[in-house]
Amino acid sequence: MAAGPSAAIGEALALVVPGKPLRDALERIVQAKRGALIVLGDGPEVLALCSGGFLLDAQFTPQRLSELSKMDGAIILSSGAQRIARANVHLMPNAGIPTSETGTRHRTAERVARSVDVPVISVSAAMGVITIYRNDHKHVLQPAGRLNDRVGHALQTLQRFRQRFDLAVTALSSLEVEDAVSVRDVAAALQPAEIVVRIAAEIDSSLMEMGDDGRLLRLQLEEMTGGVEEVRDLIVRDYLQGGEDRRGSTNHSGSSSAEGVHAALDRLAALSTEELLDIRKMGAALGIPPAQLEPDAVVEPRGYRLLHRLPRFPEPVIDHIVAHFAGLQGIMRASVADLEQVGGVGETRARSVKEGLSRLVEASILDRYS
Repeated sequence: MAAGPSAAIGEALALVVPGKPLRDALERIVQAKRGALIVLGDGPEVLALCSGGFLLDAQFTPQRLSELSKMDGAIILSSGAQRIARANVHLMPNAGIPTSETGTRHRTAERVARSVDVPVISVSAAMGVITIYRNDHKHVLQPAGRLNDRVGHALQTLQRFRQRFDLAVTALSSLEVEDAVSVRDVAAALQPAEIVVRIAAEIDSSLMEMGDDGRLLRLQLEEMTGGVEEVRDLIVRDYLQGGEDRRGSTNHSGSSSAEGVHAALDRLAALSTEELLDIRKMGAALGIPPAQLEPDAVVEPRGYRLLHRLPRFPEPVIDHIVAHFAGLQGIMRASVADLEQVGGVGETRARSVKEGLSRLVEASILDRYS
């Protein structure tokens, strides 16, 4: 799927989703094989670019806008598209403003959008294409039927990667309790997670454009992606490197700072789809030194993800436990008395940690060997 609309255009998209009066007007113009140049804003900065035309200040209706498009000039609407302010206007943006468009109407639309912070809509008479401009951003509206098909295909792809992610995380849990995790295993869980997040973002952008027509598809999207980002972030926290060497392997001590996790997530997001398949590039995004970037190199988690699976454990308590012990294996070997020494834990929580991790170990063994 193509890149979705920018946040700058999102406000305008809310006015042109299927079922909205403005979308009805635009489709009438397309069906009549006419063009149009529409500015969504009638403030002083917009009026300063206007010349000629006539003042209307009339209530907006799709029929009125469609009829006014018969004239060559631009149409000025109020910012919420509730009133038609002016029609048959000649827009005069600075000709020195760069534009990538070729047609006169589209060049003017792009230059106006770059001159003032308002959405500008251009309808091509020859191609029947509706384009929204705002600032330096541009978005071409897709027919509702085509969007529905694309989202459907994308959801099928998303489902396959979600299944891969779930299997990889289950395998990672088993390997963690056995102290047998490698860089390859961590990458195997992060790869589908990152792809799921990317596909979901593209689908979400398309659903934004579909408006109410995408309600059921959005429910499917939320069901398929539930928990993926949270688990991905915890995996990064578990294996992000930094500080003193802990066990002579590729993992290092110290808790993962929020800034470090965000930086690692940014590095993962910057990888191309092909680079996500490269285990060494995935390891480098986690800060693993080049000399230790062997796919089979052993790494140990800090324990964030498994501790988050325990019920009713506050984040600060988990942070204290992770900071106190040298990795997940240290936490698992700790006695109740050892756990009680951690600030904020106490006897009840210490027993909950010990018993909860024991249950997770049993479940992981059953998952791995069943």
